[in-house]
Amino acid sequence: MKREILEIPDSVERLLIVGRPTVQKTAAVIRERDPRFLLSVARGSSDHASSFMKYASELLLGLPMASVGPSIKSIYGVDVTGEGAVCISVSQSGQSPDIVQLTEAFGKTGAYTVAVTNDVNSPLAHVADATLDIHAGPELSVAATKTFVTSLVAGLWLLAEIKGDMDLLRAIHTLPDHLEKATNCDWSPVVETVSGRSLFALGRGPSWAVSNEAALKFKETCQIHAESYSAAEVLHGPISIVESGFPVIAFAARDAAEDSVAEVADVLAAKGAIVFATTDKVNAATALPHVRTDHWITDPIAAIVSFYGMVEQVAASRGINPDAPRHLKKVTETL
Repeated sequence: MKREILEIPDSVERLLIVGRPTVQKTAAVIRERDPRFLLSVARGSSDHASSFMKYASELLLGLPMASVGPSIKSIYGVDVTGEGAVCISVSQSGQSPDIVQLTEAFGKTGAYTVAVTNDVNSPLAHVADATLDIHAGPELSVAATKTFVTSLVAGLWLLAEIKGDMDLLRAIHTLPDHLEKATNCDWSPVVETVSGRSLFALGRGPSWAVSNEAALKFKETCQIHAESYSAAEVLHGPISIVESGFPVIAFAARDAAEDSVAEVADVLAAKGAIVFATTDKVNAATALPHVRTDHWITDPIAAIVSFYGMVEQVAASRGINPDAPRHLKKVTETL
């Protein structure tokens, strides 16, 4: 896992060099189709990547994007119409039967289907109208890191090309240097603090998508129960379990939500929580070293890279091998 985290900048650079023709061609087809909305099909880390794409679609394109549960087709046998939609299916392996079945079904009911995967020869790639190879290279650790990040970049790149957003496209192409810096951010204070059995991860907008990924990684690599909440929702009920020393990590980007995330981080810190945040706008909480990229919507990508380095250290400090978490295997095939 540690080695693969350090490979992330090079993996993203490879994607940006090799993936250009396919991303641009796919974006051109989607612009021509002029979709009314987007759909996503994914599970686990890939679903968190889809959540990031959802915010990007809605914030950049003004097009709603909805996640559809694969069991709608694989278990319940229902065909949901895809007319007028683009369906983006994200799966690192491209092998899970339920993801494949729903993607194929959406194609048959009128959607233009796009597979985002690390295996262009996978069943998912074969049923999709277009396939975006994330070019992550082999990922041996059970915990997805570089495939998650390259999925984020591939999906965001596609949406930026659809819009023709030159500022964002330039920012995406400068990501490798920023991600290299992100791998060197020292989050050791978090390693020293996360010692209990529960914690919160917070975010808002695109940062909430990476907060979801952070909570999953604590569970699968560290055997720590972690829950992800929008900073807009954590005060509505979950705050009741916060007590002195309760760990919280708040993900914030340089966007319109940064002030509100910082404010909630300080509220929780005032109630005794030990709160870390990827923003300098906090007072009671502790600001973590973080990398700001060349666009606010790419900031969360750098934040999750810094997080990965920290969570691998937490696993090691607990005597857990993050490459082989108990009860898990690299490819999970669900029906």
